[in-house]
Amino acid sequence: MDEFYMRYYVGHKGPAGHEYLEFELFPSGKLQYANYCKHSNNPHIQQEVYVSPAVVEEVKRMISESTILTDVDDANWPEPRENEGRHELECKVGLNHIAFTAKEIKALADVERSSDPAGLRIFHRLTQDIKELSLTLINCHFKAKPIPI
Repeated sequence: MDEFYMRYYVGHKGPAGHEYLEFELFPSGKLQYANYCKHSNNPHIQQEVYVSPAVVEEVKRMISESTILTDVDDANWPEPRENEGRHELECKVGLNHIAFTAKEIKALADVERSSDPAGLRIFHRLTQDIKELSLTLINCHFKAKPIPI
């Protein structure tokens, strides 16, 4: 089995404190989700589910096909400042390992204005896909209502 690990984090520190969203996926299929937002009824949410090997393989495929492991370098990306939002993505697939950090992307214009729009575009698209897939899996597990037989 190839070594595998994926972690995505987006967050900021502001007047409401440290607010963030984080996902971690392990080779066992354990998907951990953490969300802290002071502006909600339940400010701190931590959940975990186990997904099938097919889902783990799909995430590995998404990461590999994005070319982020081989064609992207975050050296020229905008660095987050102390009280600014930040994105972090760490992926390990086989022998390839990356750990990227960028200032929070609020609009595609932020990507286009950067000094590395091609690399940052790959990063942004992949993190959006990972975020949507992870939220969908968490929501399916915790909000699913059984269908009466």
